[in-house]
Order: sequence, then C-alpha cells, then structure tokens
Amino acid sequence: MEDLKVTLKQQIIDSLNLQGMKPENIDDNAPLFGEGLGLDSIDSLELMVLLERNYGIKIEDAREGRKVLGSVQSMADYISQHRKI
Repeated sequence: MEDLKVTLKQQIIDSLNLQGMKPENIDDNAPLFGEGLGLDSIDSLELMVLLERNYGIKIEDAREGRKVLGSVQSMADYISQHRKI
C-alpha cells in the first residue's frame, strides 16, 4: 500500500503539473481540495482521468467521487479495492 501511495502522489504531481512539489510533501490524509493541496473542480476531472487511465477505474457517481478523491489515502484504498488494470 505504501508503494501505491508514493506512486499515486507522483502521478498526481505529474498529471496536475504541480511544479516544485514532491511526493513526500503530500500528507496521505490531507484533503486534496480546499485546505489541503488546494485543488479545484478542474483538477478533480484530471484525477478521474488518472484513475481511469492508470487503474481502469471509472467513477460515475459524483458523491462517490468526492469520497474517493478526498485524500491520497482514500484514493489508494479505493484503487486497492477496485483496480482493473
């Protein structure tokens, strides 16, 4: 699970072009939106594409998406349970 979280952090940094950010700067449980990384709705679309492209996971329900994209930890947990690739 730790490897997945580090990989996921790097994928987030790369796909959102978070220059100067390193995986170790992102807390596993910090919110990705608002107070945490400060991501916005456009970023959430990018993260949905990342999940589909890299893990074969497509999230259709917006409420489920909000839960899944809450933090790196919540994303890693969801990927571990639903990975298709």
